[in-house]
Amino acid sequence: MYIKINNENIEVQTGETILNVCNRIGIHIPTLCHDDRISPGTTCRLCVVEINNSPKLSTSCSTVVSQGMEVETHSERVVEARRDILKLNLINHPNDCLTCKKSGECKLQRYCYEYEVEHGNYSKTKPSVIKDSSNPFYTYDKNKCVKCGKCIGICKEIQQAHAIQFNHRGINSEMGSEFDGAINNSSCESCGNCVSVCPTGALEVKSKEKYRIYDTKSVETTCGYCGVGCRIDLRVKGNTIVESRPVNKAPNFGSLCVKGRFGFNFISHPDRLTEPLIRRNGRLEKATWNEAFSVITEKIMSTKRKYSADSIAGFSSARASTEENYLFQKLFRAGIGTNNIDHCARL
Repeated sequence: MYIKINNENIEVQTGETILNVCNRIGIHIPTLCHDDRISPGTTCRLCVVEINNSPKLSTSCSTVVSQGMEVETHSERVVEARRDILKLNLINHPNDCLTCKKSGECKLQRYCYEYEVEHGNYSKTKPSVIKDSSNPFYTYDKNKCVKCGKCIGICKEIQQAHAIQFNHRGINSEMGSEFDGAINNSSCESCGNCVSVCPTGALEVKSKEKYRIYDTKSVETTCGYCGVGCRIDLRVKGNTIVESRPVNKAPNFGSLCVKGRFGFNFISHPDRLTEPLIRRNGRLEKATWNEAFSVITEKIMSTKRKYSADSIAGFSSARASTEENYLFQKLFRAGIGTNNIDHCARL
């Protein structure tokens, strides 16, 4: 099946949306609320296009292609409609890009620049001054929220926690912000997946280190907390990891749990051990690896001789590689002769 997009014949598949087709052929359509993993929300309406010269513009994220369809993605009407939508989003949005941590990756900032929108032309309502900091890992600024609904869709359809939702209606609508499950008895797990999809600075990660995206470099790696093997993108400023973000690849496809998202501070923690310690005269003292291995070997052998191999157990770490964990269990089963071996990824 073929349709016309900007006067060009494009081959499409049955069931495709206009937005998916445009993304596939390299035509950029702005969107704040779209995410391939959740149902189309059509909340932001920035992705509107003109179809067959209809007087009513259609959202490309939810409109499925059909035979004989002719689409204009950047006609004068479409561009003007997108400008109006951006102006509506700026009604209460603070113009604090100079100090906002999300500057440089904020979608609203990007689209306002692209469509030359400097400020809203509509009367402001009374802005909220409440910034919710109840969650230990991130904050919610109601003034910067554009009500795109991506956080709610991710929480409901992907995480299936159903912890947040829209409260009220119209201009007074806001995202329910019971983020701290321990305090508010909500189902929030502090996974941070809502933060990962937020297109503005409404949801921001709490960090001891001040940074912006262009201050950091990206290092893709595998999360070491359990056996799933989620892909994570570590944002590194200088020699310090300042944030962990999910990568949209198998097996996690853009999601993380609270540990993978926020549990990276141990890497540079001052209490982290960087060399072996041996207890001498009741005190832990620094030692070489050869000294440490000698103590371990002597203790294992003497315990095995006195109490048998089954008196010894091993507990392995998810922070070690798969290969190292294989060697560890091989040491205990084949070397020491016991099956008393476990791994923290089962907890």
